[in-house]
Amino acid sequence: MNIIILGAGQVGFSVATELAKEESNEITVIDVEQSILSDLQDHLDLRTITGNGSYPGVLKQAGADDADMLIALTNSDEINMVACQIAHTLFHTPTKIARIRSQEYMQKQQLFGENAIPVDVTISPENLVTEYIHHLVEHPSALQVLDFAGGKVQLVAVKAYHGGPLVGHELQTVRKHIPGVDMRVAAIFRQGESMPPTADCVIEADDEVFFVAARKHIRTVISELRKLDKPIKRVMLAGGGNIGGQLAALLEKDYQVKVIETDLRRSNQLSGELNSAIVFHGDAANPDLLIEENIESMDVFCALTNDDEANILSAMLAKRLGARKVMSLINRPAYVELVESGLIDIAISPHQVTIGAMLAHIRRGDVVAVHALRRGSAEAIEAIAHGDKKSSRVIGRRLEELKLPKGTTIGAIVRGEEVLIAHHDIVIESEDHVILFITNKRDISQVEKLFHPDITFF
Repeated sequence: MNIIILGAGQVGFSVATELAKEESNEITVIDVEQSILSDLQDHLDLRTITGNGSYPGVLKQAGADDADMLIALTNSDEINMVACQIAHTLFHTPTKIARIRSQEYMQKQQLFGENAIPVDVTISPENLVTEYIHHLVEHPSALQVLDFAGGKVQLVAVKAYHGGPLVGHELQTVRKHIPGVDMRVAAIFRQGESMPPTADCVIEADDEVFFVAARKHIRTVISELRKLDKPIKRVMLAGGGNIGGQLAALLEKDYQVKVIETDLRRSNQLSGELNSAIVFHGDAANPDLLIEENIESMDVFCALTNDDEANILSAMLAKRLGARKVMSLINRPAYVELVESGLIDIAISPHQVTIGAMLAHIRRGDVVAVHALRRGSAEAIEAIAHGDKKSSRVIGRRLEELKLPKGTTIGAIVRGEEVLIAHHDIVIESEDHVILFITNKRDISQVEKLFHPDITFF
C-alpha cells in the first residue's frame, strides 16, 4: 500500500515506524522540519519530503497521484483537514485519515464526509486514551482492557499472583474453577517470552495472562487469576489538559475526582466545566500538596501532563506517599518498559493506543478493530468473515481446520448478538466477527489473507 504520512511528530513518527515494518507498505513522510525527517530516514526504509503537507505541490511531490492513503497527523487540525480536502479534490486519494484534537470539531461529525470535509476517518488520540484509561479504572486489577464487537467481548491482560485459584493449575481445569463462565486464554507471557496456551500449560505466579470473555464475565475471570483489588472510589488526576479534562468529566459521574493543574487559567476553566470534580491549581510533584489532599487515600493516581519526566516523577511520588495504584502517560517508548519495572503500575503509551485505531483502516480484509499489545510486539484484531465456502479460506470450516500461524489463536466469535468463546469444533459462518490474538507481528499478513475473500481461491 502506498501511504503518505503528514507530520513526523511523536504520533507520526510512531505510525511511520509501525507501518514501515510491513514490507507491503511504501511510506512517504512529509514534515516542515528537515532534522526530524533525517532522523526518521536514518532508522527506517522510507521516503521523506520537507514542506507543508497542505500545499498541493508538496503533496504532488510526495506521490499523491498514486497514493492509496493519506494519514494527516500534524498538531494542527486545520492543516490536517485542508490536506485531506486537497488530496480528495486534486488527487482523488481513496482513503483519508485525519488527526483531530479539538472537541469543537469532533463533536460535529456532520463536518466530515463526502458532502462536507472529505475525511474518511477522524482519529482523536485524546479520546482514545481517555477511553483506554477509563477501562483501567473500571477494572483496577487489569493491565489492559480492550473492547471488541462494540464492547460485547473484552480482551483483558492480568498478572497472575501467588494465591490465585488458577495459579499452579493447568488451563484445562479452568471450567471446573469457573462453572457457567466461558472464557479463553489467548496468550501467556512468562518473563517476556510467549508461552503457547495449551490445555496442559500450567499458570505460574507473575505470568502475564491475556484472556477473552464476554464483558459481563470479566470480573469473575480476573478473580480466578489474582486477588481482586477493592473497588475504586477516589481518583486523582495530575494534568487538566485535553485528556485530563475529558477523563475528569467521564469519571466524576461514578467516582470522587480531584484534578491538579499547573496553569491557573486552565484550572479556572475546568472548575467551571466540571460538576462534582474538585480542581486545584498547583504542582502534582509537590509532596506537600499531595499530602494535604490526602494522597494516601487515593485508589488511583493518573499523571496526564504533556511532560514525560513530570508524569514519571509525580506518579512515583504519589506511589511512595501511599496511592494504591498509579498510572503515567508516557510518550517516549524507551521510558515505558523502564518505569513499569519500578514504582509505576501502568505506563500508558498514547502512540500504541492511537496506532491500533489507524491499523484497522490499513489492514487487508475487513478488519474492524486492531489493538497493539505488549508495547507493539503483539496484536489483537477483529476481522469479519465474508463470502462463502468457495471464496473464503475460513467460512464453513471448523476452527481446528484453519491454517493459523504458530502463536496465533482465536479467542472468540461474535455472531449477531451472540458471543461464542472459541472451541475447536465451532464452524465459522459468513459475517462472523472473529477475534484473534497474534503474538508474532510477522504473521499478520498471513492472517489477513485468511480473511480476504478471493473468487479464485478454488
